[in-house]
Amino acid sequence: MTSPLSKTRFSVLDRSRTRQGQDAPSALRATVRFAQQAEALGYHRFWVSEHHSVPGVAGSAPTVLAAAVASATRTIRVGTGGVMLPNHQPLVVAEQFGVLESLFPGRIDMGLGRSVGFTGGVRKALGRDKDDARDFAAQLRELLGYLTGDQTEHPQVHAHPAEGLRVPPYVLATGEGADIAARAGLPLVIGDLRGRSRMLAAIERYRDGFKPSVWADEPYVMISGNIAVADTTEAAHRLLLPEAWSMAYSRTHGVFPPLLPAEEIERLDMTPKEREFYESGLRGHVHGTPAEVAPALADLVAASGADEVLVTTSTYDREAMLDSYRDLARLAGLTATAGLTAT
Repeated sequence: MTSPLSKTRFSVLDRSRTRQGQDAPSALRATVRFAQQAEALGYHRFWVSEHHSVPGVAGSAPTVLAAAVASATRTIRVGTGGVMLPNHQPLVVAEQFGVLESLFPGRIDMGLGRSVGFTGGVRKALGRDKDDARDFAAQLRELLGYLTGDQTEHPQVHAHPAEGLRVPPYVLATGEGADIAARAGLPLVIGDLRGRSRMLAAIERYRDGFKPSVWADEPYVMISGNIAVADTTEAAHRLLLPEAWSMAYSRTHGVFPPLLPAEEIERLDMTPKEREFYESGLRGHVHGTPAEVAPALADLVAASGADEVLVTTSTYDREAMLDSYRDLARLAGLTATAGLTAT
């Protein structure tokens, strides 16, 4: 039977989260292994992220990690979700993606975000300021100009080997970023699923304001968020606990910690403020049994008109996480890659 979601692409974003008792190098190697598993299950893309000075996230150099992922896989598209452009010089970003595309032709995506370092100390270490995010549209134009060979900011400078290569750009956005993506004529990646009304409003603005470009003839929308699937609703819900607690802890202590086991989180004596953030972090995600998730996802895709779903689910128990992605692949009607095994 054909899945009602079979016309929708499904992809994966992995943030290389560390787990309690696990070091950062192990988390990075686990990301590469997870990419191989996602490829075997039939997911369309595998993206990695950029975070600086975050104890619970090992992924700080996404283009380097993307190279390792692409080397370990064969067919799945590989990219970044994303490189935070205000943290970098556009020339260097263009060169890095040019190298990636040269080494792995036809498989590289360039996902770009407009965030800067999370704290003042990180921004200072990066040589950046919070206001640098305001220049994202100009930075984006410069970067794309290095690829097409028609940038005007530094006409005597050329990004080799990027110039002339076709590396698909994507804008990671909420709010104003959706308008930037529309004006630039680029695909939009938007989340999270918990703020559905804001997300749908931004998507509508994006489509209304979209201007065709050399990169895209028409709007392309990728929605992103946590999707947890398990044999029972309760088991799926427990998959969400580690991430929700890490987020709550970061909001109340200023540090994003490694993921804890769900059973340990359930025993925590939280402060009222921690509990408030924790419970807020658990609301709005798509989770449940396959029979529950399928119609919920179908409704979300229909409401948003999404062309693709970027799944960001992370949890302490890697086996349970892989089972969730496996169940999701099955209900989405993904086709497993011949000769590969998701183990």
